[in-house]
Amino acid sequence: PVVRKNKTVSYKTAYFGKVYLGLPVQQQFTVVFDTGSGHLFLPHVRCETETCLKHRRYNRTASETAQDINHEGQVVPETPELTKEPFNTFEFDGVLGLGLESLAVDPEFSFFGQLSKMNHLSQDRFGYFLSRSDDIASEISFGGHDTRRMASDLSWVPVHKPELGFWQLQVTRVSIGGEIYPLCEEGDCTAIADTGTSLIGAPRQATQRLHWLLARKVPDNPDEIDCRTFPGPDLVFELAGGVNITIGPEDYSRATAMRVLQNKTNSSQVICRASLLPVDGDEVLGPKAWILGEPVLRKYYTAYDWRNQQVGFALAKQPETAEEHASVTTTHSVIGAPPTEPPTPTLVVV
Repeated sequence: PVVRKNKTVSYKTAYFGKVYLGLPVQQQFTVVFDTGSGHLFLPHVRCETETCLKHRRYNRTASETAQDINHEGQVVPETPELTKEPFNTFEFDGVLGLGLESLAVDPEFSFFGQLSKMNHLSQDRFGYFLSRSDDIASEISFGGHDTRRMASDLSWVPVHKPELGFWQLQVTRVSIGGEIYPLCEEGDCTAIADTGTSLIGAPRQATQRLHWLLARKVPDNPDEIDCRTFPGPDLVFELAGGVNITIGPEDYSRATAMRVLQNKTNSSQVICRASLLPVDGDEVLGPKAWILGEPVLRKYYTAYDWRNQQVGFALAKQPETAEEHASVTTTHSVIGAPPTEPPTPTLVVV
């Protein structure tokens, strides 16, 4: 939960799965499958910080196949460390990076690159499905994509500047409620398909204006409302190749509304807002980079084509029941789920 003034205003989310490392003893860990990073990393058993002790730690001596080397093959000293953010907050132990090879320090450290070379996959791609319901498991598929989770055909978008290592796409235009957003009208914006980000990321220079354009006044000042069910304008990304990604208020809205109380008039107005992540531009991504995080990936099934360096988008087919989903045997658990009842608006006095 994200708490402001002793009130929970939103929830951070993360989707993670199990991996097993080492031989002859396989050690189990939970990891986020992250298309926005390039390496697999886990805490070491010798790390005894408060953060590390909250997680399963890799015992290097239990694996006869482990080697303490860097990307140049040189022996390196152990320097166990795990940052407090996000590992102090979340349950997962580490991150499995699925960025392109150039995002890793060396191709030998690229998980999917090595998986592709060593296992002769039928297709050098993986597919990603995010469930809208806690009752139904999300999925990642290696060696292809799962057509059962798709409600339309895949539309492919070429990776823009693959040498950077990101699943980055060219954005030719952005519109809100049918109106062209001027920041991207020259076609020089980019967007990264990032399974490790829980929000839609927008260039910091644009977030204030975007919040204003996506905000909606709610009539009758209700005591409870889930803003994801309240109408609002569509946010549309037009990508290279003529592929459109349309995100509605049910996708981008913060569930909790804001009640603005005017001190002078003692009047109030309930407002629904978007939940956006400001993205600071840098020399690599530039000043006009967006992030297509979980809100986009719940609406669209995505496939990542390693060989042809392209990302496919299809409307996700959300199973209506767990029984419908059970064509594949899956087990999953939900940790720290938000309450199901409509949230009470946060009070802001001006």
